[in-house]
Amino acid sequence: MCGLQEIRRFRVKINDREMEETKTMNNHETDPEFMKIIEHFTLEEVVQEPGQELPEEIRYLAILAVLLGCQGLDVYKDMLPKALDEGLTPVMVKELVYQAVDYLGLGRVMPFLSATNDILTARGVKLPLPAQATTTVENRLEKGAEAQAEIFGEHMKEAWKAGHINRWLAANCFGDYYTRGGLDLKQRELITFCFLAAQGGCEPQLTAHAKGNINLGNDKDFLIRVVSQCLPYIGYPRSLNAVNCVNKAAES
Repeated sequence: MCGLQEIRRFRVKINDREMEETKTMNNHETDPEFMKIIEHFTLEEVVQEPGQELPEEIRYLAILAVLLGCQGLDVYKDMLPKALDEGLTPVMVKELVYQAVDYLGLGRVMPFLSATNDILTARGVKLPLPAQATTTVENRLEKGAEAQAEIFGEHMKEAWKAGHINRWLAANCFGDYYTRGGLDLKQRELITFCFLAAQGGCEPQLTAHAKGNINLGNDKDFLIRVVSQCLPYIGYPRSLNAVNCVNKAAES
């Protein structure tokens, strides 16, 4: 029986690999005109648009974040190796995925965590990565409220007292995640902006986090460039909504 089970598992692996290779091949063989349009716009026109360029590390950080936000798992798996080649570290990528839980929920993030682990392992990265936590159960609320205040203003130091969800927000979202190493505060606020822009329906929160980005030095021009570079992955409606939120935040 053990031999039969091994043969079956082996056949499943081969079939899965063949299906994946066929899917990749078919993108260009079955839809050559579509792929020509996509590749020209996404890899040439958008990237090279005058005044809308970003450093490659930031561009890939933002793209991975919006792919999480819009649940673009297949494209995420294609983009992650390129992002690692362009300077994102395994720790940066893992921290991006971890923080997404606060804005997308566990159910939507776990497939991305599994895909990330598979890709890192295939590249020879030893898991788990070095620990990045800087808070404890005892001080996470205090440190989280401090992070909120640094981003949004001193009035946020007492915001957690408004109710239990506000307390969770300070302790869990900001205390457990924003205080971690691997990404600085500006990078963390940037990926939050990307998570919210990509999933849509979060315009009040998106405007607030656009303002938080501006407060930290990710100014209006920078955020517009981020939206521009992410547009091929999230589409025009959500990109235009994001630009509108950025404009509102800059005016306030």
